[in-house]
Amino acid sequence: MAYGTPAAPEDIEAYYTHIRRGRPPEPEQLADLIARYDAIGGISPLAARTAAQLNAVEAQLDALAPGEFTVRLGQKHAAPFIEDGVTELAELGVSGVVGLVLAPHYSGFSVGQYHERAAAAAAPLPFVGVDHWHLTDGFVDHQAASVSERLAGLPERTVVVFTAHSLPERVLEGDPYPDELRESAAAIAGRAGLDQWSGWALAWQSAGRTPEPWRGPDILEIINDLADGGEVDGVLVVPQGFTADHLEVLYDLDIEAAAVAAERGLAFARTDVVNDDRAVAADLARLVIDAAAVLKQ
Repeated sequence: MAYGTPAAPEDIEAYYTHIRRGRPPEPEQLADLIARYDAIGGISPLAARTAAQLNAVEAQLDALAPGEFTVRLGQKHAAPFIEDGVTELAELGVSGVVGLVLAPHYSGFSVGQYHERAAAAAAPLPFVGVDHWHLTDGFVDHQAASVSERLAGLPERTVVVFTAHSLPERVLEGDPYPDELRESAAAIAGRAGLDQWSGWALAWQSAGRTPEPWRGPDILEIINDLADGGEVDGVLVVPQGFTADHLEVLYDLDIEAAAVAAERGLAFARTDVVNDDRAVAADLARLVIDAAAVLKQ
């Protein structure tokens, strides 16, 4: 399961209307969204990246458990929707459904909602969801390798900042999302061998434009604070909360955050997201197999 993205520029308004629960974006909001998509080439590559991730996991399942699994895509805000994917599986005669969200960290507001929708659509078939995969070796290894590679081209006094999508404060009370982000950041930093001069921090990004408070500090605040402190020459952003190239990475970081860093005189770089990395896909396939075993008990 994945978040979804507009398939073409003409789909942007309908896509954001769906996110806003049927309320169309204001004209100025829509113009800003279109401008952001234009800045990254007119449309997000997320649909293609998601398809590649599905194919990678499917290939690993076929290798590890030949003939046992059928894979379909279900998305939160774009076709095929979660219910579409589950319905297709049911029509194919599967005996149960395993939900795998292409997001490493669990939150009841995100992964939990995907699982709820999938379970409701699957009934009366049994359903089990993979809650998280933020500490799998494939994910941690991939991110750590990218950290090491990018740091080699940055000044010695560089701070590594791990980011993830912000969520409203009201939904984070008692939610494991912040703790899981800290866990994976620590694991990646440790595996990359970060020392004192290349210390690391956590930040948030891409908060919704709503009146309610969202979790911070935002990555742009962190960049400005580091520049104000005068003890840092570079910033390396690790968007650990995102698994594929899309607007929040290609615009919010590569354009917006990079511009703030340049304006403040800081070197800037971003690590790769996992996309359809084979080792990550293999770990995800094993988690699916383990989850399916629960259905058979």
